[in-house]
Amino acid sequence: MRFQTPQFIEVEDKIFGPLTLRQFLYLAAGGALCFLIWRFVPWTPLALFLIAPVGIFALALAFYKVNNKPFITAVESAAKFWWNEKLYIWKKEPKLIKARATEGEQTDASLFVPKLSNSKLRDLTWALDVKKNVQGKPPEEKLPI
Repeated sequence: MRFQTPQFIEVEDKIFGPLTLRQFLYLAAGGALCFLIWRFVPWTPLALFLIAPVGIFALALAFYKVNNKPFITAVESAAKFWWNEKLYIWKKEPKLIKARATEGEQTDASLFVPKLSNSKLRDLTWALDVKKNVQGKPPEEKLPI
């Protein structure tokens, strides 16, 4: 038995003439809201001023695409951006200064390494030499190959 595999599943069906169900609902909701504004706002210039953005927004929801995606995804992303918390990694948090050890506490002298120079390479070589001498290991000698 052979079964047909559905194709073009990302394309919505046109139900209301040239409009999909989603487009029809956006336009119907926008038209209803425009009608309510026209009916209940007594001053005509103010009503037209309020109807224009609602109508444009309804048309954008129905037909406009941003990067081949529906406009509603851009609206959802914008809403999430504005209302969710934002984490700014590049902002430094102030470091807490720890109190020095009191007289009763002992500090480990082997962990304290004083800064001797401004060169990081010199500091690194000095730290390696000190660790080798503290651990009692002789420096490794490289043999010529």
